[in-house]
This record gives sequence, C-alpha cells and structure tokens, in this order.
Amino acid sequence: MRRLRQYREFWCVIVLGVIALWLQFVNHQAGVAQIIVTALGVLLALMMFIDMVKTLQSGKFGVDLLAITAVLATLAVGEYWAALIVLLMLTGGDALEDFAAQRANSELQELLNNSPQTAHRLVADQLTDIPVGTVVVGDHLIVRPGEVIPVDGTLLTGPTTVNEASLTGEARPIEKVAGNTVMSGSINGEASVQLAADQTADNSQYQNIVRLVKQAEEQPAKFVRMADRYAVPFTLLAYVIAGIAWAVSGDPVRFAEVLVVASPCPLILAAPIALISGMSRASRNGIIVKTGTTLEKLAKVKTFAFDKTGTITQGKLVVDQVVPTSAVTAETLLQLAASTEQHSGHVLAQSLVAATTGPLLTATDVTEVTAQGVEATIDGQTIRVGKASFVTDEDVEKPDQTAVFVSAAGLYQGYVSFSDRVRPEAAATMTALRDAQVSHLLMISGDREPIARQIASEVGIDQIHAECLPAEKIAVLAKLPDDQRPVAMVGDGINDAPSLATADVGIAMGAHGATAASESADAVVLKDDLTRVSVARRIAQDTMRVAKQAVLIGIFICTALMLIASFGVIPAIIGAVFQEVVDTVTILYALRARTDR
Repeated sequence: MRRLRQYREFWCVIVLGVIALWLQFVNHQAGVAQIIVTALGVLLALMMFIDMVKTLQSGKFGVDLLAITAVLATLAVGEYWAALIVLLMLTGGDALEDFAAQRANSELQELLNNSPQTAHRLVADQLTDIPVGTVVVGDHLIVRPGEVIPVDGTLLTGPTTVNEASLTGEARPIEKVAGNTVMSGSINGEASVQLAADQTADNSQYQNIVRLVKQAEEQPAKFVRMADRYAVPFTLLAYVIAGIAWAVSGDPVRFAEVLVVASPCPLILAAPIALISGMSRASRNGIIVKTGTTLEKLAKVKTFAFDKTGTITQGKLVVDQVVPTSAVTAETLLQLAASTEQHSGHVLAQSLVAATTGPLLTATDVTEVTAQGVEATIDGQTIRVGKASFVTDEDVEKPDQTAVFVSAAGLYQGYVSFSDRVRPEAAATMTALRDAQVSHLLMISGDREPIARQIASEVGIDQIHAECLPAEKIAVLAKLPDDQRPVAMVGDGINDAPSLATADVGIAMGAHGATAASESADAVVLKDDLTRVSVARRIAQDTMRVAKQAVLIGIFICTALMLIASFGVIPAIIGAVFQEVVDTVTILYALRARTDR
C-alpha cells in the first residue's frame, strides 16, 4: 500500500508540474501555477511530516526533516519552481527506494499447500476420510504407504520407516515400531500403519512450523539503514550553514537557497541505486536477493549458521564403506547386495545400485520384508540384505553410520555403510567467509551429534548444535550474543523455513530445496553451489562500499554548494539545477555496484 502511495505521489508531482508549466509559460497564468505548486508542496510536506513522526516513534532517524524544510522554505520565499524540482527528486527517490525494497509476500504459501489436508479415521472397522482439522486426540487413524502423517501420534501397529526430512532435515529414513511416536509432516514408508492421535492438527509439529514462520515475519529484526545514519549530522550541518547565512545577510531567501542545494537527494538516491545495482549483480551470479536491506545486513553479518543436510552435505546417502568377511571380496559383497535390492524403491537400494560398477546378477523369488530387508535367490543361494537381526543370528560389528548387512546361504558376508557426502566446495566456502571478515561459523542440525560433529570438522566449523527441531534452531539463533550479530542462516528444507525467517538474513539453497525455505529466505541461491553464499557476502560488501562512497561524494559536493550558496551567489532555481547535477554524479557512481570486481 505504501509502495502504491509513493508511486502515486511521484506521478502527481509530474502531472501537476506539467500543468503548472503549461499554465505559466503557455497560458501566462503564473499566479495559478504558483497556487498549484504551493498546494502540492504543502500537502506532500504534511504527508512527509506524518511519515517522519512515525519514523521517529520507531526509534529511527531519516532525512525527511531537511527535505520538508527545503520545500517549505522555497515556497515561503516564492521560489516555487525550485520547490517543484526538489519535490520531483524526493518523490522519485522514495519510489526508487521502495522498489529496491520489494520482496515476495508468499512465505507461507508452500507450507500451507503442503500441509496434510485429510486423514483416514478408523471407527469399528469402518475407514472414513475426514478433514485433518476435525481429528481429535485419541482418534485411530490409518496412514498408507507414502502418505504424509496428518497429526502427531503414537503407532499402534508397525514396523515401518518414516522420512522426517521435512522436519529435521535428515535424509535417512527412521525405523519406527508400535509404541513409537511420529510427527505430522513426516512421510510414511512402505507399510500401512495405524496410529492414535496425540495432538490435533493445530497443535501438531507441521502446523507449529507454520506458526513459527508467521511469528518470525511479524517480528522483523531492527536495522538502521546506512542513509539514515548520515541523516542527522548532515541535517544539522545544513541548518547551521543556512541559519548563519540568514543571520549574517538578514535575508530569508539566503536560508532557502542554502537548503535547496542541501536537499538530501544524494542520501535518498545513491544508496537505493547502489543496492539495486548490487541486487542485479547478485542475480547474474545465481543469487536472488529480495531486498536492498538484505544486502546492507549481509555486508555486516558476523555469524553464519548452516543447516547440515542438503546445505553443507549433498543431501543424499551414498555408499561409504564396503566391509566384507574373509569369505568374500568387497566387489562381490556389493554386487550381491545391489543385485538383491535392484528392484526395491528404498533410498538405500538406489544407492547400492548406483555404487555398483560391475553387472547386476539375476535375482528371483524376491521378497521384501517391511522394515527388515530383502530376501532373494541368486545362483541358487538365498541372499538376505537388511538389518543385522534379519540376515544373521551372529553378534556382528555395527557401525555408527546407516548400514545394510548381507548373508548368503545363511552365512554372514559383511556390511555396506552409507553416509551423506560433504559438498566438495563446503570447506572452501568456510575459508572464503572467514576471509570476508565473518568471525563465527556454526552448524545447526537435526542430525545426531557424532555425525554433525564429524561433518563440521571436515569443513572447518567449530560450533555445533545437533539434534535440533525447528523451534530449537530458532532458540539457538535467539540466544546468540550481541557481539555475534547480525546472523545469517543458510538452509534448504521446509524445516529450515522458521530459522531462515528468524535470522537477520536467511539464505536458502533453492536449487533443490523446498520452496517454503526459499520463500521464507531473504536471499535464494539458485545454483547448487555453496560457494555462492560467500559470493553473496562479497557482493554485499562491495555494494555497501560503493553505496557509502556515493553518499559521501554527494554529501561533500552538497556541503561545498551550501557554503557557496551562503554568500548569495546561487539563486534557488540554479541551486535546484545544481542539485540535479549532484544527483547525476551520485547515481553514476552508485551504478558501479553492478560491476563484478
């Protein structure tokens, strides 16, 4: 609404300005033209004053006071054409600044679209589909294979596997048996199960994520824009010079002449144009930055927090080790496991097949035992692949990682372990961030602490927070001390959406991640490349350096013009034209932020 109002003000100034010009120079009705410009100036000054009061009430300082004074002073001494030029640049600058701060407002849409909508309620052996919002605590529900679990509950039957990636970010399916709790938003595996509802839909985990994002959006972080930091000293300097000029000359026109060249257009224009240029540069590098303020914050970030799965790691399990017994080679063990699992849709089966370099053997009489493993006949032998208890009665070595065990003809043959591989560029990204003056790097993961600590050590992160659900991730960010702020959070999944929205800067790995994470983030990396995070930091720093230089150049030139105008050698209308020259210089300099260095 504010954006529309600013654009409306800008076009009003243009239209009424053209009308006033036509009246004065074509119809020779200078008095009417002056009335139109004066009324327009007073009205816009009043609106700017109201906005200024609101800004001050929020604890921020802006450049509005100087702009209001410049407009009213020129109108008071009859220099209404100078006032019109100032109004044109002020409203145009506001519209441009607002354009630089646009962002998508659909942060919750993907979460809402993916929320469980229906549940299968079981009453006296009768199965009925009901809206998930009507589920009450104690209802018995059926969840079919591949369906989203509608509410938090306790399994009454099992076993099954549950994919909790949308909640914890962990790619590995979790085995669940009767009596285990399951969370809404997770996806049921291969078996149809029955559960008892422990919570209503509104109180379940998935809806809690939605609420967390809403709360984060309603409580944005406080931030002082760069232009605002220069506003107070520049305004005071302008008033001092203008006041002295008036007092010495005794001519109020001198006051207006000084303030015209002091109008804060460089402050209003230079920073937004530099920010738009920086956003354009980021886009060319595969990074969508949604607001100019994001670049300002990103340039000052002291702490980068990373999710693990899909962010620092590749987000998919691959074969890590093949550990055979003395009875078989590693190649044969992997071939047997992959051949047995080749027709299974399980994520581990796909990884086994992908890791096998040799030909797959023909498997017959394939039987998949839910949550246990697969049994098949290969070359006349019964091959079992799955949990250790499924394939052998021996007390075998069990690695910390996810693993499948293999037996042939009842004899244990060994195991194959899996891991989520670290992105090859992850360590270089952490080094680049440290080189870019980032003082703290930390990992916030839903995975177990040993795995999280191992991954963190590989890439050079020394602060680890493991086994965190979305609310706990937010708590970690909230407890960071002031000397570690601002903080940026980098993630890729639905479970990351609340923490991305809570952080001062949220960065989503959007190439393969959940749309909800991308929508909740302030910046989105479109390429599947973690180094783009450090590139975004560098672009932000370059952009703010150029913006600051452009603003200071504008202030320096304006100060020189104010001193000259204080001697009465620059008429107000000429001063307004000079102000246009200053604006042009600062704009051209600010456009340097578009260039890769």
